[in-house]
Amino acid sequence: MLQDRKLGAFSLAALLLSTHYGMGFLLGTAEQAFTQGLAGSLYAVSLSLGTFGLILIARFYWTEVDQIWTILGDRYGNQTKFTIGVMSWISMIGIGAAQIIAGAFILKVLGAPVLPSMLGLTILIVLMSLLPMEKASWVYRSLLAINFLALIYSLSALHGLGDYVRSPVEFLPALEQVKPAQVLGISLSTVLLIQVDMNCQQFVVQTKNLRSLYWGCILAALMLLALAMIPSVLVNTAQSAGILPAGIDGKETIPYILTWLGGGPGRPVGMALVAALLVPALGTGSSVLRIQTKTTLDFWPLLPNEQANRWLWAGLNGLICLAIALKASSIITLIVCFYAVYVAAVTVPFVVFLLARAGYVFSDNSLRLGLFTGSAAALTTLVLSLVTPEWLTFGSPELNIVLFGIIASFLGLIGNQIVEMVFLPSTQVKEEA
Repeated sequence: MLQDRKLGAFSLAALLLSTHYGMGFLLGTAEQAFTQGLAGSLYAVSLSLGTFGLILIARFYWTEVDQIWTILGDRYGNQTKFTIGVMSWISMIGIGAAQIIAGAFILKVLGAPVLPSMLGLTILIVLMSLLPMEKASWVYRSLLAINFLALIYSLSALHGLGDYVRSPVEFLPALEQVKPAQVLGISLSTVLLIQVDMNCQQFVVQTKNLRSLYWGCILAALMLLALAMIPSVLVNTAQSAGILPAGIDGKETIPYILTWLGGGPGRPVGMALVAALLVPALGTGSSVLRIQTKTTLDFWPLLPNEQANRWLWAGLNGLICLAIALKASSIITLIVCFYAVYVAAVTVPFVVFLLARAGYVFSDNSLRLGLFTGSAAALTTLVLSLVTPEWLTFGSPELNIVLFGIIASFLGLIGNQIVEMVFLPSTQVKEEA
């Protein structure tokens, strides 16, 4: 990996931007903006803040090179590595399901029914995940760039550029209409996720020097901040202009605006602009599913990495993503809830590992128990949030998951540490030595 450190600041910024600028960013933000106005950009703004925050931990990743599950697994054992790997796999389910939802509502604008579209898209994503499509990633990014230019042109056509310029000043007052628990849940989960997200880490370690690393993070954060308000302003401008039909779902707004820009859903330009959204959704979905399948095979050594097993696990992962997509209602809530599971599981063990490097040592068993209790609590809360959405102790599903998981992880860590100090003092001394 060290010999691959060739990325400059602009290259790193572009890669970090492409990691987050996708269907969740666009259609999810637009869906929220449909009912919440500029406050719908909360998730996108949180991505920017998290990328700024990445500066604080980027040097650690750049120095260590390895991924979190490898770093903690080498220090605390294979059980720790396996658990973190599984939680990382789970966190990707939300992203995969979001692409299925996004693709289905893009096709809905063209007249296709949602449920059959979800099934068809899942099959297509599974098949694409089994093909060597990595080199096609530039196609997806290029189409997103075309889509970005189309959104800017849409803003201009709807006379919304002035609203966009004013939007940063109006964003914070707009948050007053959103429940504080929802604001805290989305922002906390998203900002923390970026600090432990291996999608960002893989690019950080390829940066040629620390100066490029810091400037790359800053540039990426600024670009995300500049993009964050565009979907919300565009939806609000379209509502004010009266071009959105009655009864439209918030997820359809961006695709519908693009078809309007191209003369209608039946016109070639309108269909081409919608395709520029659909293809990246398929690309992202297949990429996530490919990573999930690889992770599954990597952490189950009893299963040989053969073609039949890749087909099997790709199909199972696709079915799981489809099941979650059918159950979910909001794209942003779906993505952030699965983010929160990984954040809740990993945060306390990762902080403990960093403290150990500074001389504040907890026992290996304490960390493993904290990781297990945090993971179990976060998963249980996620399932309850999906099955009974009205069950909201802290006011939002995202906040429920991240707080219950982190609290359970901390209690497991501290509880085991106290037990060992009181009843097994000799073991404690031996470990610290």
